[in-house]
Amino acid sequence: MAPLQDDKGTEVTEVSIPKRPISTVVFIIAMQTEASPLVEKFQLAQESNSVFPNGVPWVRYSGKYKDLNINIVSPGKDVVLGVDSVGTVSASLITYASIQALQPDLVINAGTAGGFKAKGACIGDVYLASDVAFHDRRIPIPIGKLSTGDSLDMCPHDEKAIVANDATVKDMEGAAVAYVADLLKTPVIFLKAVTDIVDGDRPTPEEFLQNLAAVTAALDQAATRVVDYINGKNLSEL
Repeated sequence: MAPLQDDKGTEVTEVSIPKRPISTVVFIIAMQTEASPLVEKFQLAQESNSVFPNGVPWVRYSGKYKDLNINIVSPGKDVVLGVDSVGTVSASLITYASIQALQPDLVINAGTAGGFKAKGACIGDVYLASDVAFHDRRIPIPIGKLSTGDSLDMCPHDEKAIVANDATVKDMEGAAVAYVADLLKTPVIFLKAVTDIVDGDRPTPEEFLQNLAAVTAALDQAATRVVDYINGKNLSEL
């Protein structure tokens, strides 16, 4: 599980680890395209009776897989623009609401990300991130292998912060999920599949869209392996 850091990069206090097998897992996944293969893999059903506030577009799937109660939560489509509600704000809100309502033993933030060829990342690689940090807070922060911000592209200022973070992958949700999980003392791990090479030659949006479907399939396989590994184990064994 990734060590959590606050906004200034200070590692947070370790959470209390219960000595029993993991029972309930909540996946936080930003896009429906990323979530659908796992919903099918684990044979989950969409919940009609929402545990979330009235009027929010958040979507929850749940079901049993082996010995685990699996929940997949996505922020859904923006009610005005009709697009996936990606980014740190939506991720923070659904993480907070999901932990409060479902009381999971473990949160898994799974999704796609940009990778850096300078760090050895290739299209289709799936990373289990060891650290997370924000790169667009404009606050000096130390190493974070997964760097998070609210933009798909990368401006020069963000690039400097990401290099300072020593990041291998760049996403739009991870550090926000880590922040909320730390507030609520819930362990969290991060699983990120590379759809585009941030420091490559191709435009990021073009490369992201071209590779999304294939890379989501790789994410599906990796997430299944993670869940199979978790099944029957205590948190202290991860």
